[in-house]
Amino acid sequence: MGVQFLSEGHMAEATTALQADDDFISSIANINMGLQFQVTEGPAGDVDYYLSVGDGVATMALGELDSADVSISSTYETAEAMFKGELNTQMAFMTGKIKVAGNMAVLMMNQAVINAWGSAMEGLEIDY
Repeated sequence: MGVQFLSEGHMAEATTALQADDDFISSIANINMGLQFQVTEGPAGDVDYYLSVGDGVATMALGELDSADVSISSTYETAEAMFKGELNTQMAFMTGKIKVAGNMAVLMMNQAVINAWGSAMEGLEIDY
């Protein structure tokens, strides 16, 4: 049994997994980036969470990040499919399933971080 998707437990385990993943830690050297996520239409309503990377440390947490570079919004269904690996992020963007606002260059310049983040999340046991 895993942690509930988009819960405090999920964010805590994700942060631990990121800090333990050598490839992810290597990818964030000298990177400062904040990604804000808004997930709508979930079983418990709307959820805001973020990924903050800076000074070689990454944190995932519920709530809002004041200095987010990029804001990404989607429905719960889309977020779940992306976390499960059933929906590619680029395809979700191209088909309008996710909306991105803010500094798109940050995402483009940090694809290695995004890819390493996805790989680090693969081992989490999550209940949807």
